[in-house]
Amino acid sequence: MRRFIIALAALVLSAGIASAQKYIVVDSEKIFRSIADYNTAMTTLDNLAKEYQTKVDAAYAEVESLYNTYMAQKDNLSATSRSNAEQQILAKERAAAEYQESVFGNEGVMMKKRIELIQPIQKRVFTAIENYAKAGGYEMVLDTASNATMLYHSDSVDHTQKIIELIK
Repeated sequence: MRRFIIALAALVLSAGIASAQKYIVVDSEKIFRSIADYNTAMTTLDNLAKEYQTKVDAAYAEVESLYNTYMAQKDNLSATSRSNAEQQILAKERAAAEYQESVFGNEGVMMKKRIELIQPIQKRVFTAIENYAKAGGYEMVLDTASNATMLYHSDSVDHTQKIIELIK
């Protein structure tokens, strides 16, 4: 009976150890950075963002200039002229904010461009990871990129380089 209990305990322990090995760790950011198309897309997006940000800054600078001019002349303006100047400043400020939202908002030009350039690469990487996991019999893939809760992982479970080689 004692041998049976020891054998059963060993079997349960070995089953627990075996099931614990059904996961891998990858660093998706490292995988993405290893793809030339991704790096090109990110450079394109960065340059486009700088270009649009310059236009947004110019629109807000115009609003600030109008405001400063208005404040300097405010005492010399009639009530109607003040009201018109204030309306003009508010309209320019609204237009600048709307432009900024149309470019950088969730439905903006930059988000659409990001989806256009990055989404096919993401799909390719995630499909490669999924196929690798299925082929290796892994039940779970943990991503260490930007994951503050991943405190430690052994190099033996990190399959990032193998995924990079699979993609290339």
